[in-house]
Amino acid sequence: MSNWDIAKISNFIEQQIGEGHLPGAVLYIAQRGAEVMRQAYGSRVTYPETAPMSVDTVFDLASLTKVVATLPTVLQLMDQGKLSLADPIGVFLPQFRCHQEEPIRIVHLLTHSSGLRADIPGIRAMMHLSRDELVDLILKERPLHPPGTKVVYSDIGMIVLYLIIEIVTGEAFSTYLKRELFDPLEMSETGFCPTFEESRYAVTEFSEHRQAYKSGLVHDEKAELMQGVSGHAGLFSTVHDLANFTEMIRQKGVFKRRRLISKAAIELSSCNFTPCAQEFRGLGWLLRNPSSFQFSGDYASEHSFGHTGFTGTSLLFEPERDLQVIFLTNRVHFGRTDHILQIRPRLHNLILAQSN
Repeated sequence: MSNWDIAKISNFIEQQIGEGHLPGAVLYIAQRGAEVMRQAYGSRVTYPETAPMSVDTVFDLASLTKVVATLPTVLQLMDQGKLSLADPIGVFLPQFRCHQEEPIRIVHLLTHSSGLRADIPGIRAMMHLSRDELVDLILKERPLHPPGTKVVYSDIGMIVLYLIIEIVTGEAFSTYLKRELFDPLEMSETGFCPTFEESRYAVTEFSEHRQAYKSGLVHDEKAELMQGVSGHAGLFSTVHDLANFTEMIRQKGVFKRRRLISKAAIELSSCNFTPCAQEFRGLGWLLRNPSSFQFSGDYASEHSFGHTGFTGTSLLFEPERDLQVIFLTNRVHFGRTDHILQIRPRLHNLILAQSN
């Protein structure tokens, strides 16, 4: 085991907080199946009053929803023979039976190569829409370019995938997840539309239409319109629960000797499906591409993978060092600044430089 200099890592995070780049953070590092550190820093809220961050603070995971909820569900459904990556999405959603040579397939949604737009322009001015109205808008979307030809990180594609999951399972996404994933992983504080006491939440951004800071209410506008439940965002969790999830991924689908996802599915998920694109994409996961700047840092191996969330969250897996890093912040409490884009790779450099 490495001789970890925890103080050096902590000093970096505290400096970022001191400079006003983050209100607070929780950091978790594990290597070779053993916890290296789990520590809270700064504040979970600073407006209108300051309250400290703690290791059991509940975070809005934002786009980590894509890999902590949507991806494992799809992999389980593949294991059960209920889905295939090759399935055209028109099989489940007839609205997408487009007159085009190459249909959008499940694999395209997971690898952000569907050709669908990244987002719905002007969504912040559409908070009057009902869930059904938003879903109707999304089902009318058509690809801007042929599927499989270009990577465009698409929330819309992940919402479509969520709709397909509910059709295939025949039940609410949250119901399926609790029974098939979160309960077996002992992730008792993970889910959509949380109901914890106010003091548990990492508070996010000021909402103009609500005239209040969001606390326990999903930050993402589309997920809010979807009544808090979606495939692209909406999940809330703690570092404890995410540590269980990362251990399951580390053990290639097994947690406490119970298999939840096949080894074949876990290994396939971190393979590169978009080698011709600037952004290397696995199934759900962002992979390392040496020719582009990434959140994983400069020392991550070519086999590393992970994901980020807009609120300031991230997961990093480094298989060559048998290392996992969970970094949770509520950076949007201070607005939509870009400091997190510099913080993540520098933090990962500090951590990876100490691991061996």
